[in-house]
This record gives sequence, structure tokens and C-alpha cells, in this order.
Amino acid sequence: MDEQAARTPSDSVAEVVSVSDIEWDIDTDVLVAGGGGTGLVAALAASENPEIRVTVLEKAPHCGGNTSLSTGMIPAAGTRLQREAGIEETPADMARDILEKNDYQADEERVTYLCEESANLIHWLVDDWDVTLHLVDDFKYPKHSEFRMHAPDGRNGENLVAELVERVEDAPNIELLTNAPVTKLVAEDGAVRGVVAGLTHDEAIEAEKVILATDGFAGNHEMITEYCEEDVERALYFGSDGNTGDGVRFGAELGGELACMDAYQGHATVASQTGMLSTYAVTMNGGVLVNEDGERFGDESSGYSEFAIDVLKQPGGQAVQLFDERIFEKLQGEFDDFDEAVEHGTYHSADSVAELADRLGADGERAAETIAAYNEAASAGEPDEVGRVDGTHPLEAPFYGTKVTGSLFHTQGGLVVDKHARVLRTDGSVVSNLYAGGGTACGISGHGAGGYLSGNGLTTALGYGRLAGIHARESFE
Repeated sequence: MDEQAARTPSDSVAEVVSVSDIEWDIDTDVLVAGGGGTGLVAALAASENPEIRVTVLEKAPHCGGNTSLSTGMIPAAGTRLQREAGIEETPADMARDILEKNDYQADEERVTYLCEESANLIHWLVDDWDVTLHLVDDFKYPKHSEFRMHAPDGRNGENLVAELVERVEDAPNIELLTNAPVTKLVAEDGAVRGVVAGLTHDEAIEAEKVILATDGFAGNHEMITEYCEEDVERALYFGSDGNTGDGVRFGAELGGELACMDAYQGHATVASQTGMLSTYAVTMNGGVLVNEDGERFGDESSGYSEFAIDVLKQPGGQAVQLFDERIFEKLQGEFDDFDEAVEHGTYHSADSVAELADRLGADGERAAETIAAYNEAASAGEPDEVGRVDGTHPLEAPFYGTKVTGSLFHTQGGLVVDKHARVLRTDGSVVSNLYAGGGTACGISGHGAGGYLSGNGLTTALGYGRLAGIHARESFE
């Protein structure tokens, strides 16, 4: 266990009650706490035994959580969709990219297993549940060595969630309830026996298996202050309102081990004026960021998570994202997020960099010099002044841009789990009948913001969700 995560999240209210202190109101076989990507996938996997009753409780009025706020892109290696595009990749290739990004701070065994299961996840979603996914082969996110992102229509997580919810609602043995927060776990001799849940009044629900899919704690300022670096406290929170660390605290009170609690995913390009996400595909297709002095301040291709902190360290905690018409036209119709940002007037345009930068509050003359130097390096195929070589392309008039700030999307630390997503104690023993996935579980990004590789969030969300559902289901067989 890493020293930083050794302490239990501070909270004066008991998160676990004894079975002797409650009376059961109803019962189910598998109780899933949370209706985001993790919970919906877990429910589908568990429901494949038609004799099992599965109940999903979502605290918000609608399902989705952070999955619905994401691009919905799921990384996977060795899929049929890749082979059809002429791409031959192994899970080891994907694992290497993940581990190199976090300097091998993540649990190598867990990373390897999730990568080995990634193709099975994609094929299961597409073939068994008729979920719409296509291979993204027109650009790569930072530090991805191959095209491995599998995206829903519009490259929008809302569309993925909508399909998952539809499949859950069509399953005869799944009950899905919203406005139904799980408030406590019920345990007996260290083993989970059910939950207490309810928005206006509590109900005690007995369950053979409980899957914690409540996401992380990025929306809990107290926990962010306790565990994460100081700079991220100033970041705009851009995640789901429900990410308050519930499941992390539940599991920790039962002795679940915590790890990498300082890990999180930031994002460098949330538009300051409209509050819309400016997709990082803008950057990885050749866009750049400058500060108010019109100067670059780092290699944007290092990753949008850690670059969020670089943006926050600039004057006013802001920067200007600059790109051109080629990028603008390429992304229109491909990313729902980009189209929505355009509709909300996020982007400005001008025939010169100087005019555009001046309009967005940066030094126009210096910005024009910066872009000229960038273009020269990109044309020559050489590293530019900040050492960037990935995703560079000369920018030409007309130019587009927006003012951006760094944001916090979600945390990546949490409960340590095994390959079946069962929650583990510090001595390696299993917390009986309890599973965790997504932001509730320890992720695969190591420590801080810099270890996050794009797609790590959905790798653990949908990956652990499926594995938890399978193991819970098989326990009845």
C-alpha cells in the first residue's frame, strides 16, 4: 500500500452498519450502486444468467455519470475492428503505452489483465449487446502508439450511455431506479450483506453481491484537498455532480485498501467563456496553446491531463488555443462535443494570428511570431521550440481560437481490487461479496495527473464493470 493512501477518508458519519441494526425491506441477488458506465455494464454482465435478479440504484435523476460526459471512446487491443482496418496490435502493446505514461507506477498485473480483456469487452458489447462502436483511425490521443479507440456515434459518451440504458431497461431481470442513492453498506462479520438506500426515506435491501460503481471523489472538495496536489484545487470541476467518493468511503470503512489516491484526470482545454469542452483532437491535429504573452509554455502533446496544470500556472490560470480552418472543418460532424461548442459560440476566427490573439486577450504580435516558428518546425518535421513532434501540422489562415482553462474531470485513485474487481484488504484478503470498478476502484494511471493516458477511465469503468458482473453472476452457478 502506498503511504499517501494509507489513511482512511475523513468522515464522521458511519458508512457501514451492522445487519443486526436493520430490518430488511426487500431483497435482490446483485445490487449495483451507480448507473454510470461501470454500473450499467456490470448489470448487463450479471444479468446473462436469467435466474439472477439485478438491481441498479443511481443517485442522480438520470444515468450516465462521467461516462456520459466523456467521448465514450474505449481503448482496446487486438479487436476485430482493428484487424478489419489492417491494424495488428497485441494487448502487450496497449499495456506498454499505459505503463510508460505513468512511469510504471500502476499495478502492472492489473494493467496487463485489463488490456488482455479489452478486446473481449469490445466484442461482447458489439456482438452480444448490439452496442454501436467504430474504430477511430483519423487521429491518436497523446502517447497512443496505435489506433485503438473504439467510439460510439458522435464520439460522445451520452450516446454510449443511451444504448447501455436501453439494453438494461430491456433486460427482464434488471430493475433500474434513479433518484435512489446508496447511503450505507450493511455488513456482518466483515462480509457485505446489502445496502441502505433512498432519497426521501431509507430502505434496507438485502443482496448476495454488491458492486460499487459510484465513481470517484472529484466532486468532493474536502477529499480533493486531502489527497490531491494543491494546484488542482483551483481547477474548474468538469465532472459529474455525483462523484462525491461514496463508494470509496464505504469500502475503506470495511478495511478495503486504498491506493494512488492522488491520481486524477485533468483537462487543459475547457473554454473559459462558454464552459464548453474544446476537444483535445483540436490540439492533436495541429493546434497549439499560448499564454497571454503569446508564448508556448510546454509540449501540448505530453497529455491533456498534466497539461491542465500547466495551463493553470499561466497568468489568470488561462491560455489561448489556436488552430486553423483545416482542423475546424475536419472535426465538424465527427465530434458532438466540438459541434456543440461551435453552436455555443466558443470559437472566434480571424485572417491573422495577431488579430485573433489580440481579440482573445493575448499578445498578438508575439503570438504571430510563435505560430511562425511552430509552422517552420512542423514543415521541416523537426521538434519545435517546446520539443513537440507529435500531431504537428503547419497552421494557415483563416485561424480559429478560444480562451481555455484547466479543469478536473475525475479521480483515478480508490479501492484496490483483484482481476475479478473484488475489493481487497491491506493483507490481500477479499472483502466478501463486495466489488468495485471505475472511479471507485484504484485506476491504472499511477500518481498525480501525468500518468493518465486517454481512455484509462473507461478501461477501468467498463473493464472492471464487466469483470465484476461476470464474477458475481458465476457465483450463483
